[in-house]
Amino acid sequence: MSFKFSKIRILETGYSSGPWNMALDEVLMGSTNYDIPILRLYGWQPPAVSIGYFQSMDEEVDVKKCKQMGIDVVRRITGGGAVLHESELTYSFITKIYPKNIMESYNLICDPVVTCINKLGFNAKFAPLNDITVDNKKVSGNAQTRKKNILLQHGTILLDINVEKMFSVLKIPSEKIKDKMINDVKARVMGLNKTFERVAYYLKESFSEKFVAEIIVDNLAIEETENTQKLANEKYTSDSWNWKM
Repeated sequence: MSFKFSKIRILETGYSSGPWNMALDEVLMGSTNYDIPILRLYGWQPPAVSIGYFQSMDEEVDVKKCKQMGIDVVRRITGGGAVLHESELTYSFITKIYPKNIMESYNLICDPVVTCINKLGFNAKFAPLNDITVDNKKVSGNAQTRKKNILLQHGTILLDINVEKMFSVLKIPSEKIKDKMINDVKARVMGLNKTFERVAYYLKESFSEKFVAEIIVDNLAIEETENTQKLANEKYTSDSWNWKM
């Protein structure tokens, strides 16, 4: 099967809250045209901790500390671990045409992300299952979900990383382990030290080249915005979803 698209709908939705960002991803999964995938670029304001679909909020996140620091907490519809979203560009790619094999689909969608990072002057590589590294240091983590034959992959491209802040809001088994974990992450993770706008430019260009697609820069439809606000209020800010009560 050929994975070329005539067009890709580009949504640059700016900086939004955790509940809004996760609600919009879910809304867009329900509004994808068959032959026009969506590439969405966004950031987080205020910063947010997102946990994977299968994780426990109480076990992974110091929610009290997050509230004190003005950090949102939200559960994703994708799997994976807890992440502090702050100095990063986050993307979502939504399509009805994709490889059914999970590894192949990660490889396919991460490829233009790798190309984007390399255009910025790095030597990035795809690190299966779902990471991207530069000099063996993680710069991008990615996660997927599939629903009604629609694939959503979203991922981060780290611009900077504050490891101490990250571990101040994530729960660690003990203080003795904490210092070692901080040093390990500093050795294994890095930010690109590039602007959001520059990374966004090359990411759009790389997706266009990868899928031989015309880039159609678009705005959210009124209905998409309204549905996102409704879903954010009813689901992604609710204890029943975030704590899976």
